[in-house]
Amino acid sequence: MVKISRQEALDYHSQGRPGKVEVVPTKPHSNQYDLSLAYTPGVAQPCLEIKNNPQEVYRYTSKGNLVAVVSNGTAVLGLGDIGPEAGKPVMEGKGLLFKTFADIDVFDIEVNEKDPQRLIEVVKAIAPTFGGINLEDIKAPECFEVEEQLKKELDIPVFHDDQHGTAIISAAALLNALSLVGKETGEIRVVVSGAGAAAVSCIRLYFTLGVHPRNVVMVDSKGALNRRRTDLNKVKMEFVTDREVNTLAEAMVGADVFLGLSAGNIVTPEMILSMAPQPIVMAMANPDPEIPYDVAVATRSDIIMATGRSDFPNQVNNVLGFPFIFRGALDVRASAINEEMKIAAVRALAQLAREDVPDMVCQAYNLTNLSFGREYLIPKPLDPRLITTVAPAVAKAAIETGVARQPITDWEEYRHQLQKRLGIDNMLILHIRSKAQQNPKRVVFAEANNFKVLKAAEAVVREGIAHPVLIGEKETIHRLIADHQIHLADPEIVDLFDPGMAERRESYAQLLYQKRSRKGMTLEDARDCMLNRDYFGTMMVENGEADAFLSGFSRKYSDTIRPALHVVGVEETFNQIAGMYIMITKKGPLFLADTTVNIRPSAKELVEITLLTAREIRKFNIEPVMAFASFANFGSYQGPGDHREVREAVALLHRDHPDLLVDGEMQANYIFDPELRQQKFPFTRIGNKDVNTILFPDLTSGNILYKSLKGVGAAEAIGPILLGMKKPVHILQMESEVREIVNMAAIAVVDAQSAGKRE
Repeated sequence: MVKISRQEALDYHSQGRPGKVEVVPTKPHSNQYDLSLAYTPGVAQPCLEIKNNPQEVYRYTSKGNLVAVVSNGTAVLGLGDIGPEAGKPVMEGKGLLFKTFADIDVFDIEVNEKDPQRLIEVVKAIAPTFGGINLEDIKAPECFEVEEQLKKELDIPVFHDDQHGTAIISAAALLNALSLVGKETGEIRVVVSGAGAAAVSCIRLYFTLGVHPRNVVMVDSKGALNRRRTDLNKVKMEFVTDREVNTLAEAMVGADVFLGLSAGNIVTPEMILSMAPQPIVMAMANPDPEIPYDVAVATRSDIIMATGRSDFPNQVNNVLGFPFIFRGALDVRASAINEEMKIAAVRALAQLAREDVPDMVCQAYNLTNLSFGREYLIPKPLDPRLITTVAPAVAKAAIETGVARQPITDWEEYRHQLQKRLGIDNMLILHIRSKAQQNPKRVVFAEANNFKVLKAAEAVVREGIAHPVLIGEKETIHRLIADHQIHLADPEIVDLFDPGMAERRESYAQLLYQKRSRKGMTLEDARDCMLNRDYFGTMMVENGEADAFLSGFSRKYSDTIRPALHVVGVEETFNQIAGMYIMITKKGPLFLADTTVNIRPSAKELVEITLLTAREIRKFNIEPVMAFASFANFGSYQGPGDHREVREAVALLHRDHPDLLVDGEMQANYIFDPELRQQKFPFTRIGNKDVNTILFPDLTSGNILYKSLKGVGAAEAIGPILLGMKKPVHILQMESEVREIVNMAAIAVVDAQSAGKRE
């Protein structure tokens, strides 16, 4: 698992705007007329409509896409009863996941109330605001009472994710595991370690799936729940066994399934050996499972193993469930999340794992193949099909069981709308980082004398993205590491002025001289260049002693790129390079090119820029849909200007690359409005598809757009990504933030992975 320092976690939550969420207006509000519509007097009209028909609240307000994450802070993660204020970062985090994975808005509500009845009254009182209630981190057994009563008294979905999320995901894993070992739910013996909310909900759901109560033994910290126990509450009494067992070890003898929701390292190899043939072990205590994964699989070759951890196969992760369950429930205005809807989610998840896995998922985890089996029981969290699989299944179950108030009739259109929601596309950087983590490369950080660069190097090591090679003065780097408590144990440092580097500098100088001797460079010039970090660093990549190069934090773009061109050079199949930015927008990633290199490209250069850009986009498992931006549309202006080059470039692309979705020139409104484009220009190669790539006739327009989008906060910028170099070289923006440097390091690693395949 990724190791996170205390300070990094604190900085993440405190830097910039404190916290992780904000409220953003969704309607125009820039003038007095807008404000009059938003508030008085215009707001009176929807108020009256809702008064006459309360269901109209879904039409005129955000209620239908708004969930309350409610907690009293009595059972926060593994921290226990830490109070509502201390639990707020967790609730904000839950809201972030709702938004990221399913485009659901969240208000986190922290309630200073431990009495379950009073907590119920609070939630009932605020319920009109929301389309659903997600109860979170409320301790057992009170959580059962709170949820059950709210479900009875409210007409919106109420869902305690601590219970049902784990139950749903683990149930999907259980069904698939049983199918692999040829066992039936009604026959298996199940042992549960833990008797809290999650454990109780899991077993209740397993009963629904066919597991027989007589075949279940639940064990808490005091031993098995048996009839000799006199300390059991009402909930635990529901799971009392008639078997003569007292300990976890006794219960596990002959068991088919172990479900762990308790504490780390309490299961021994001997216990695993005592289980029935083909045992299924779901050890889900975090961060340490009840038995370590590697120990369990080494103990028995016939075991099927799942944990709560992301660094092992079969991660039981609640994010596979709750965003999409609520998505389906909200989209049909469900009055509840019932058992049938939960079972629908279980079966949808189980079935999805049995289907062919898209290349983009395999590539995100750096796997050549991912297929249903012992190490792939449930889908991966970054599978883009989750929202279009689980949400429709839940919505259909709601309709079939009569709790839906807004039925869906066109399911294909519904899936299309789900795909357009904020989802996996807007998690592009997560995909990039995940891919980098699977095969980290040696990345040269050429400006390691800078604090931000060292912090970025620390981050890439911590996240397993890359192996940094630091160019700079050893003394300065070590001082910065010590002064700022940067965690870089024994970093690889290249000090160009170290006497021990003389032989290496000379070797590199000779190589550079061979490359540039007929282009005006003398041997003395080459030797001087080897005292320049950019020349030396790119020579490391050229010589195979590093895989990628990053620089530009403190120097002009042109001064940094020149050494790279002299040392590494342009790909042989192309005649120039280009720069591309990825803008992470609310509607998904938007790719912009050329934004950094070519001032006024010719038609042939525009063709090459287009091909370079398309190739780079495909590395991220996205098919480019490309449009050339202009002030004119398809020849509407015949005067002089760059648009002539664009028209010629488009003609060449259509002739030589007919499968590439590219067209132009066109104005921005037609680029971003596919319906308007199709209506006005039905002949376009891109039809009514959503454009994800904008190509520019000159550097001015490209540079202005990306900096404007970034400047006004409309998008997060990733880049510039340098296209067309023989080997992975990337130039940072001057004074980049740490996050931006880390993102570029991940891009460089992915680039290096692809470069290796090209070679």
